[in-house]
Amino acid sequence: MPDQEEYWDLEIKPTGTLFDLKLKDVWHYRDLLVLLVRRDFVSFYKQTILGPLWFFVQPVITILVYNLIFSNLAGIKTDGVPAPVFYLAGTIIWNYFADCLTKTSTVFKDNSAMLGKVYFPRLIMPLSIVFSNLIRFGVQFILFIILLLYYMVAGYPIAPNFYLLLFPILILLIAALGLGFGMIISAVTTKYRDLAFVVTFGVPLLMYTTTVIYPLSEVVKKYSHYSWLIKYNPLTAIIETCRYGFLGKGSFSWDLLLYSSVFTIIILFTGIVIFNKVEKTFVDTV
Repeated sequence: MPDQEEYWDLEIKPTGTLFDLKLKDVWHYRDLLVLLVRRDFVSFYKQTILGPLWFFVQPVITILVYNLIFSNLAGIKTDGVPAPVFYLAGTIIWNYFADCLTKTSTVFKDNSAMLGKVYFPRLIMPLSIVFSNLIRFGVQFILFIILLLYYMVAGYPIAPNFYLLLFPILILLIAALGLGFGMIISAVTTKYRDLAFVVTFGVPLLMYTTTVIYPLSEVVKKYSHYSWLIKYNPLTAIIETCRYGFLGKGSFSWDLLLYSSVFTIIILFTGIVIFNKVEKTFVDTV
């Protein structure tokens, strides 16, 4: 019989450019991506009494504590909108960013056994974290919409505007920022495990440099000397734009939103380069 030409549906190459995302391979392994997302989502509430209700319980308890401490005791103003809906708007966005960052930052270490035995595009692991956290964000966003509608029907001064159409872009920025920072940290922690401890206690502290629990207008008014630290935090413009679109209150600036977008693109680009460089040798150091 004449030799038949061999056909391979996948070719694994030992080398590649630092800027190659291997998106074709990611698409080829999309079933694995779906399975990993499902695993992350199910494992969150498996063997718990409340199950998926924890997606609602966590933000509810958080805004109750914030309302008691920051609104009632500390007297921090919330731009004239009810404190619970103000805090929830910032909390669900922050939680999505923090989850993407912290879980992506340990993706190599947490999955070292599987990554060392079988081939698949390594980018699938951090992508699965982003998508699984997006499902949780979606569930909590439903809670935010319900609370928003309640206060609107009750006659509170809440006036959504067309800036809420920017919401999909804001979520994309949050996901990209968390993914970029997470990939940078994950690459470094393969060799220096100390950074993982820094992330553990550093990320919650980072929240206080954003406008999750206070509006930007209050910072500029009372702490003008330090307002630049909050103002130029890339998360601030995203949170403020979200509040301005859904609540009709707060600060909005195209310049700050553009700054956050450029900053996010740079971080994501840097994370991709470092991730691609480290993934070739991480098995030897993880």
